[in-house]
Amino acid sequence: MIRDTIAAILGGGKGERLYPLTKDRAKPAVPIAGKFRLVDIPISNCIDSGVDRIFVLTQFNSTSLNRHIVRTYRFDVFSRGYVQILAAQQTQASMDWYQDTGDAVRQNLRRFEDTQCKYILVLAGDHLYRMDYGEMIQEHVEKEADITVAVLPVTRDRVKQLGILRSEPDGRITDFREKPQEEREIDEFRIDEVTFQQRGIQSTGRSHIASMGIYLFNKDVLTDCLQDENMSDFGKHVIPASIGARKVYAHFFDGYWRDVGTIKSFYEANLELTHLVPEFDFYDESTPVYTRPRFLPGSKVNGCFIQSSILSDGSIITGCEIQNSVIGIRSIVRSGAKILNSVVMGGDHYESLEEQKINSEKGIPPIGIGEGSLVQNAILDHNVRIGRNVRIVNQNGMEDHDGPDFTIRNGITVIHKNAALPDDTVI
Repeated sequence: MIRDTIAAILGGGKGERLYPLTKDRAKPAVPIAGKFRLVDIPISNCIDSGVDRIFVLTQFNSTSLNRHIVRTYRFDVFSRGYVQILAAQQTQASMDWYQDTGDAVRQNLRRFEDTQCKYILVLAGDHLYRMDYGEMIQEHVEKEADITVAVLPVTRDRVKQLGILRSEPDGRITDFREKPQEEREIDEFRIDEVTFQQRGIQSTGRSHIASMGIYLFNKDVLTDCLQDENMSDFGKHVIPASIGARKVYAHFFDGYWRDVGTIKSFYEANLELTHLVPEFDFYDESTPVYTRPRFLPGSKVNGCFIQSSILSDGSIITGCEIQNSVIGIRSIVRSGAKILNSVVMGGDHYESLEEQKINSEKGIPPIGIGEGSLVQNAILDHNVRIGRNVRIVNQNGMEDHDGPDFTIRNGITVIHKNAALPDDTVI
């Protein structure tokens, strides 16, 4: 069954909710956890599940994503596995860009049919979770389902932000609502505690089931569903239209899952990884998360206070304080600096002393965080240059603001990629 399955990872559109992290890169290429990329999560889940024919569908700012996938995912000559980028392009069948998730798959159906697969697994590229897709595929086949939707038990207070489903005791989905707001409607979708117990799940205060944005289709069913060009989005159109007309079942998942498609959720998911025992475990060797091997040296730490933080490869950290933060690859943090509750993505390269001298003569600080600077509740994108005694603290308490070289969303300050903040700057 697994050998008859291919995966299509939706790279997303412009990624406006993750701006400015998507200003110069596709959403799946956004770095996470210091050394990984968002796209590594679904790809690793596929590989760990035995699904080794993987397509990534994207169209915006795909250069860095293409480079990452080419350098990372290379299968040997004895494997039929591959990871391929399917970027939007003009063809005889379509002259348009992808209009939405369903349209992205529709425009590539011919490519999928060439694989002679039976099942197509549709995945999102901006979720953080670990899942064995093999269990979902097996359940799909055993129930002779046309479509299977992965669902997650959630508490009532999360219902208004998610797509909520209602199912029969055997798991067949009978109704779907996208982000219901009325209390009466929310009550109608309440799941009986016995339904959870039948699947070995303790409700623990959770009363509803939400779509995880993970769909498994029989290939012929997906082809038929997408014949109507108005079916442009899976969550809004394809799944609701299929309920009742087809056999649509729920696959219950009871584990860690986060949608990291916004600045706030991305920031919170990263900081959750710094907990002593995080809910998502990158240290599980039985189901590893793969990424590009960079062959960087170990990090160098000189007289620092570091607490509840992640420190990635190739960093040089000197005489500073770091708490509850994620420090990415090749990060340079200088004496007296303080980093609190922040995500520092690090650098794409090291800067030579000669380059630093030339930039200094131009008034440009070196890559990294300068002496005596304070970074708090912030995200620093790649290759930022923070001068001496800079304060990134959102001193005016703004919720949303766009400034030169920085953006504030939900009170979180994001310093743009390649930005340079001179000495004594205060944000």
